[in-house]
Amino acid sequence: MMRDAGSYAYARACGIIGKSFLGKRISALAGLHTLSELDRLIFPGLQKELPGRELLVDLEHRIVERSVRQILSILNSYRQPPRLLTLMLKAYEYTDIKACFQQFIGGKKNILPVSDIGRFKTVHFEMFPDFAAMLNKTEYNFILRDLKSMQGPGGDFSYIETKLDRHFYMDLMESLYHIPEHEREEAQKLLIHEISLRNCVWAFRLRSYYQKSPQETAKYLMDIKPRAGSLKRNASLAREAYQSLEFGMDSRQQWNGWKWERFLNPEESNGQWAANPRYFQNAASQYIYRRAMHSFHKSPTTIGAIFCFIKLKQFEEDILTSVAEGLALGMDGAGVFKMLEVKK
Repeated sequence: MMRDAGSYAYARACGIIGKSFLGKRISALAGLHTLSELDRLIFPGLQKELPGRELLVDLEHRIVERSVRQILSILNSYRQPPRLLTLMLKAYEYTDIKACFQQFIGGKKNILPVSDIGRFKTVHFEMFPDFAAMLNKTEYNFILRDLKSMQGPGGDFSYIETKLDRHFYMDLMESLYHIPEHEREEAQKLLIHEISLRNCVWAFRLRSYYQKSPQETAKYLMDIKPRAGSLKRNASLAREAYQSLEFGMDSRQQWNGWKWERFLNPEESNGQWAANPRYFQNAASQYIYRRAMHSFHKSPTTIGAIFCFIKLKQFEEDILTSVAEGLALGMDGAGVFKMLEVKK
C-alpha cells in the first residue's frame, strides 16, 4: 500500500515540478520588470490590483500558500505520511512562529497571515501574543521556559530561534531512521549537506553582520551527530562551521582546502578579499537545489524523492519571493538573478 501511495505521489509530484518555475522555466522570470508582470505569470487570471507595497506583501503570501497547497496535495496521497515528510511541511509552522517573535519584538500585537498546513497544524496562532496559549501541548512547548525569561517587546529571541532550528533538524534527522534505507538514502545525503551548509552560513552571518567572536558564534551552531553509518563515528554536522571559525574573514588563503571552499566569493581584481555571507549562501542554495533535482529523478517513487520534491518547491518559493522583492525595489528579473547567482 505504501508503495502504491509512493508511485501515485511521485507521479503527482512530477506533474507539479513540470509546471514550476524550475529548470528551463526559471528563465521566464529573468525578463520581468514589474510586480504585476510577476503576478500575472504565477497566477494568470487571478492577479490583484493593489498599490506596490500591499501587492508585494499579498503576492509573497500567495506564493507561499501556493507551495503549501502543492506540498499538501502530495502528502495527502498517503493515509499516514512518513514523519520525515510531515516535518518538511511543518517547516512553515516553524517559520510562522519565528515571524510571531519578530512581531512581538516590534511591539505589534496583530499576527501576520500564517500558512494553512491543514490537518498537520498544531499551533494556535490565533492566541498571539500569548505564546503560552499558542504553544501549549505542542511539540514546541520546550521553548516556553525560555520565553518566560524574555522581558517583553525589544527582547533578543536569537537563542530561542537557534533552539527551534536545532530541534527541527534533529527531528528531521531522527525521522530518517524510521524509513527503510533504500527509501531514505538520497534524502539523508541531501539533509546532511544542508545542515552542514546552514551551520556555515550562520557562522558567516554572525561573524560578518553581528561581529560575534568565534567563541560566541560556536554557541549558535547545530551540533548534530547522525547515527553511525551515515558519517564517520561521532562526526558533527557543525564540523565545517567549527573549522571556519579558525579562518580569518579577510584572508582567502586560510580557507584553502576547506570542504565548502568552492562556494566562497572570488578574490577582487586587486587581490583583496573579504568573506561574503550572501554569496556563500546563494552558492550553497544553488548546490542544494541541483542536488535535490538530481536526486528527485534518480530514485523515483521513494520517500526520499518526495523529500526532494518538497525541497525543490521551497527553493522555487525562495526564488519567486526574491524576484518579487527585487522588482518592488526597482530591479528587473535579470538583476535579481545576477544578485542571487542564479543560472538561467
